[in-house]
Amino acid sequence: MTSPDALPVRTSLWEINSRVVVFAAVGAALYAVLGLISFTIPGTQNVDIRPAFALVPFIGMRFGPIAGFFTGLVGNMVIDQIKGYGALFYWNWSLANALTGLLAGILFALIVARVGASKEMLRLVLVGAIAWVSMLIGFATTFTDMWLQDLTFGGWASFAFGPLLLSNTLVALILVPALDAIWEPISKRMGR
Repeated sequence: MTSPDALPVRTSLWEINSRVVVFAAVGAALYAVLGLISFTIPGTQNVDIRPAFALVPFIGMRFGPIAGFFTGLVGNMVIDQIKGYGALFYWNWSLANALTGLLAGILFALIVARVGASKEMLRLVLVGAIAWVSMLIGFATTFTDMWLQDLTFGGWASFAFGPLLLSNTLVALILVPALDAIWEPISKRMGR
């Protein structure tokens, strides 16, 4: 049973209520702080292995596409600002993070929410797959680096997109399902 002071449950995928705002802000703050724990892959265009990226699709899946979009966009902009790149220098990468959270939220609502609680292993496999597909589509939009950073397609694919795809695949397939497995019992106890 939930308390009368609890945040309202989301009733629509696109509804913006206090629950969405709170989780979007908390998600962005957590991503910004934990995202500083990252390791730049040598020989790339500032591509990091960033375990905190798992928060972006997770927030999108569990708290909606709007919360996921905000978490990815604002969290990445804050990380870039703190690292000294400036919040808008790599704006297309911040947008790619945002699109990942948005797509994860939409796909989760369309696919995983229909699976049911009795099929936990299937749900976790789908969570990992959705996180990966959302990340693949979201970060494919960084092809704009070919114009913004004056790269060839091969340069973008081998020094930016490829290394990111490799590092984020590990995050999407391992950490996002782990977060979801931890969150599921908490969610059930809260009656959501």
